[in-house]
Amino acid sequence: MSEHLTTVAGVAVDTRHWIGGERVASAATFTDHSPIDGSVLGEIARGTAAEAGAAVAAAKAAFPAWAATSREERARLLHAVADGVERRLEDLAVVETADNGALLRSHRRGVMPRVAHNFRFFADWLLKLDHADFDTRGHSNHVSWDPAGPCVLITPWNAPLMLATWKVAPALAAGNTVVLKPAEWSPLTASLLAEIAAEAGLPAGVLNVVQGLGSEIGDALTSHPDVRRISFTGSVPTAKHIAASAAANLTPLSLELGGKSPLLVFADADLDLAVDLAVEQYDNAGQVCLAATRLLVEESVAEEFTRRFVEKAALLKQGDPRDEATGLGPNIHPRQLEKIDGFVQRAVAAGARAVIGGHRRDGQYYAPTLLTDVAQDSEIVQEEVFGPVLTLQTFGGEDEAVRLANDTRFGLAATVATGDPERARRVTGHLVAGTVWVNCFFVRDLRAPFGGSRHSGVGREGGTWSFDFYCDLKNTVTSPKGWKDHG
Repeated sequence: MSEHLTTVAGVAVDTRHWIGGERVASAATFTDHSPIDGSVLGEIARGTAAEAGAAVAAAKAAFPAWAATSREERARLLHAVADGVERRLEDLAVVETADNGALLRSHRRGVMPRVAHNFRFFADWLLKLDHADFDTRGHSNHVSWDPAGPCVLITPWNAPLMLATWKVAPALAAGNTVVLKPAEWSPLTASLLAEIAAEAGLPAGVLNVVQGLGSEIGDALTSHPDVRRISFTGSVPTAKHIAASAAANLTPLSLELGGKSPLLVFADADLDLAVDLAVEQYDNAGQVCLAATRLLVEESVAEEFTRRFVEKAALLKQGDPRDEATGLGPNIHPRQLEKIDGFVQRAVAAGARAVIGGHRRDGQYYAPTLLTDVAQDSEIVQEEVFGPVLTLQTFGGEDEAVRLANDTRFGLAATVATGDPERARRVTGHLVAGTVWVNCFFVRDLRAPFGGSRHSGVGREGGTWSFDFYCDLKNTVTSPKGWKDHG
């Protein structure tokens, strides 16, 4: 077997970059470990400014032909990529589970089918993308979406392929070329995607994948003068660095960042439903930016809610994510585990009480945790933990609930549990969030705008909003005068 191939769960994965339709090695590598047991998955090509420059050059060279490709042909090729994802769904599922530790059953049944759907959705949306012409004093206005150019897409480790294709699919559909930089803690399925796209017939240079550490390759990508769009999902500090790097070229940014989302439980809510929603926040070991990690419960039902929550959470089985019965897997990296535990131990030292959890388990597993007796201005309430850690606070009425819900620097999402539709309308109207769920959670339709407010992000993507970002919008105004007879 080639020195550049590694076998993960029986699947061969090339550990080199994919640039201009070819595999490209680097002088150095970094080691990719599985969060399940710490085993080495492979030595991954460690890109530098040289590989970043080569990838952007390949994307720039491929752009004119791809931008000129008809909508119908671009859509056909994106559907072919989706076909390839579906053919290799099991390979993608087992590799990603080994690489980032999320549940295998979720990858098989939900995540990887959604990857294919991402390509199909934006292929189909492209074909109906339109704005009706309109008249201005007899002049015709025609709105069009022109491809912008090479795009740099930087994606996170918590749902690597799904979140990458939320960006890759609309960028390609819009007629742009792409340089995808996956997170170094979970790079493997991006390599498989490059293979799938090439087999589907995507021209060389249209999709490029470069791997490496953000500090070594990231700046070279985000500061490159030939890059026309940057989309990033990740932390606020990294986003600030990217924004500063992009500023010299005025490169437009789309940023989907952290969250500290609330779940508001009113006394008139279906408590069993509310408890189910609360326990669901432990999904993916709490490594979900949208997670409602702050439980805000009306005082009159707080004791009963907590009792039912503890009973429900006790049913979660934590362990190997490849086991069908597992409900909670490992955290991604020892560094992340240290961060999670640091948050919890500082909170407890400051007076918080761990109703459940509050400690590590063997390996990279952290016990699902619920903390009470926390102050609104405390670190554990204000800062994103990104682990299986929830806080519980109480409120006396709607005004206090909304005040507590909005009292962070974030505004990514919010969830409301209530039996009163009028209350739902009142409360959701006052919440600062890009997405609000009422009596449900994580229902995501690609037709809807997605993004965050405040420090949770800049911009919206989804449906036409994605094309608005990945394109240069043009309005052409035509006079009824001045035409010559060509008959």
